[in-house]
Amino acid sequence: MTSADATLYVHDRWLVLNPTSGTADHVDRVRSLAAERGYRVEETEAEGHAVELAAMAADHDVDVLGVAGGDGTLNEVVRGLVAADGLDDVTVGVVPTGTENLFATNVGITDVEQAFGILDVGERRRVDLGVADDTPFLISCVAGLTAEASISTSSELKERFGSLAFAITGVQEATDFDGLHIDFTAVSNGEERTWEGEVLGALVGNVRRFAREGGQANVEDGLLEVVVIEQMPPSRAVAEAAAHRVFGQETEHVHRFQASQVTFDALDDDPINFSIDGEPSRHDRLVLHDRPKTLSVCVGPGYDPDPNDE
Repeated sequence: MTSADATLYVHDRWLVLNPTSGTADHVDRVRSLAAERGYRVEETEAEGHAVELAAMAADHDVDVLGVAGGDGTLNEVVRGLVAADGLDDVTVGVVPTGTENLFATNVGITDVEQAFGILDVGERRRVDLGVADDTPFLISCVAGLTAEASISTSSELKERFGSLAFAITGVQEATDFDGLHIDFTAVSNGEERTWEGEVLGALVGNVRRFAREGGQANVEDGLLEVVVIEQMPPSRAVAEAAAHRVFGQETEHVHRFQASQVTFDALDDDPINFSIDGEPSRHDRLVLHDRPKTLSVCVGPGYDPDPNDE
C-alpha cells in the first residue's frame, strides 16, 4: 500500500471511541485494533460529543464509521449522521463496549475482536430507524415504570452492577410509581387503533422485542413493535410478565402489536417522562414513526433479517 493509499484509507474509515462506556477497560485494545486497520480514531470527551464527531465524519466523506461504545453512544452517532444528512453515504459498524449493547446483540455482534472483523469483510444491511418527533432512535422509546427506571439508573450503579443495575433501580422505582394516564393511538396497515387508561408502561421498539424472552425483532419490516402494559396489582404484574417473557403467552393486561406510527398524549397535568434509547425526554404529546431501511449497518453472521420467517 502506498502512502497515498494509506492516507485515503484513513479518511475513508473513522472510529468514534467512548473511553468511559461499560467498564472502561477497552480503550487500549480498541485503539490497537483500529490502528492495525488504519482507522482515524476520534475519542468522545463529554455527553453529546459523539453527535458532533459523527457529523464531522459525514462532512469528511467517510465511508465506514465504527462506534466503540454502548447504545447511548451509538444513538448519538446516528443523530449526528441525521443532522449532517449522511445516512445515505455512511455505513455504521458497532463495536460493543457498553453496559448492555442491545443493538449489537440484535445484529449479531458479540465482542470487540469480532466487530472489527465484521467491519473489514462483514455483510452490510439497511435497517429501519425509529423517530420520536424529530429524535431518531435505534432501539426503543418507552414510557412509564420502565422509563423511570432507565432515567434513574446512575452511571455509578451501571459501572458496579452492569445490566443488573436497571433491575435494581426498577424495584426501587416500583414502590413509588402511581401509573401513567395516557391516550394512545397507533396506525397499522392504514387502520387506526386507540386506547385510553392507566398504564404501568408503554414500550415502542425498533429492534428489541419487549413481550417475549430474547430474540430480535424484524428491523427491516418498516414497523415498530408496541407493548402496552395496563395498570394492575403488583402480584398480577409479576405473573403476567412471567407468562409473556417465559412462555410467550398473551395475557389480559398486556397488549402487543405492530404499528407504523404511534402517538402518546398525556391526560394528566404533567408531561410524560420518556426514555428514548436511554435518554430522558418529557412531552405532553409525542409522535413516533418508522423510517424503513434508512441506516446502513455492518451485521454479524448470526443476524437474521426476518427472525419470524420459518
